[in-house]
Amino acid sequence: MSLFGATPEVSRGTARTAPLAERMRPHTLDEYVGQEHLLGPGQPLRVQVERDDASSMIFWGPPGVGKTTLAKIIAATTSATFIEFSAVLSGIKEIKNVMVDAEKASEYGSRTILFVDEIHRFNKAQQDAFLPYVERGTIRLIGATTENPSFEIIAALLSRCRVYTLRGLSDAEIVGLLGRALADKERGLGELGLLADNTALERIAAYTGGDARSALNALEMAAQLAQVGTRTITVEYVSQALQQRTLLYDKHGEEHYNLISALHKSVRNSDADAALYWLGRMLASGEDAMYIARRVVRMAVEDIGLAAPEALNLTLSARDAMDFLGSPEGELALAQAVVYLALAPKSNAVYTAFAAVRQDVETTRAQPVPLHLRNAPTKLMKQLDYGKDYKYAHDEEGKVADMECLPDNLRDRRYYHPTQEGREKVLAQRMEEIRTLRKRKRNDESS
Repeated sequence: MSLFGATPEVSRGTARTAPLAERMRPHTLDEYVGQEHLLGPGQPLRVQVERDDASSMIFWGPPGVGKTTLAKIIAATTSATFIEFSAVLSGIKEIKNVMVDAEKASEYGSRTILFVDEIHRFNKAQQDAFLPYVERGTIRLIGATTENPSFEIIAALLSRCRVYTLRGLSDAEIVGLLGRALADKERGLGELGLLADNTALERIAAYTGGDARSALNALEMAAQLAQVGTRTITVEYVSQALQQRTLLYDKHGEEHYNLISALHKSVRNSDADAALYWLGRMLASGEDAMYIARRVVRMAVEDIGLAAPEALNLTLSARDAMDFLGSPEGELALAQAVVYLALAPKSNAVYTAFAAVRQDVETTRAQPVPLHLRNAPTKLMKQLDYGKDYKYAHDEEGKVADMECLPDNLRDRRYYHPTQEGREKVLAQRMEEIRTLRKRKRNDESS
């Protein structure tokens, strides 16, 4: 790979045989659609480009929002040599070769923008290879990633780059792009003379979820169908072109955690409709249903707790039903469990109590078990006072003995504070009864 002979300009003569999405790629910032929070007048990225600021940057955003296009426009605007590099196909050897060429070019006053698509796929050693060149300004690195840079880009490289978050295009922006493609006779579909229902374009926008590339691909397919039919792109042609909606999802990436977080927090907030929606999103995206089932069981013990103790059995039954029936039949059991959890009374009292216990276990001295709580199966143990003064609760009034069961350094510590929600209200009353009874017995003994 060599820098010499590379062009910094975005080609305007894209072949008519290229996909519509490639032909309609914007050439200038004025043609570029979306990202107004970055490219609007006075916004940070616009200012950086207009000032010809040579800082390296990372574009983070979902597919089809124009990360590669934006890098090419920046190269053309700043008259820099543009080299496109794929993290999927390249290794350290290719990186070093490009860096050597960039250093040679810089000696002649030539500037190089190195665009690395899917930069998150480079390992630490490969990302390290960029550092000295980015530091010296030999290259201006523009990386594109669909993954959270905080997790996927090494800290040393991240600290030398500005991170810009690109958003999925709005439905209105997608519809505008589709309309432009239909009208453009030079690069788009204008020469075909096709009409389009606005409803059909809105359907494409809704189904492609802010992905301009997918939207233009769908339009191109629908146009091919319309050419041999009514010559009007209708909802029916769009449905045939789309076939099945593809949702942005990565089982091991950030979106995986975003969706399960949305599901869990909707349940916690008692929003059954939202919980069902996020469950449906995850299942439609291909998430492992048993992973969801495990997380639903977790919700039962973390957020419902003893306010509705039957929630645990219900979620375990839903997990077993999912395992037994498989998809799609078992998914209804998960939906049933999610709705129940959302509507059930909530308590995290046991969750917070056990967290406090763990904290004390970690931070306080592990004192011996009090002698009166120890078993004494041997004569020697009895001689050492194991079990001495133990009070058998069943022989006591109210089945409660005035006997301390915690180590001395944690005497009278309270961990569990039941709420007034659901069945936990009854448990709170019972705990108060036990404390009152124990206090009375203690007073009786002392007097």
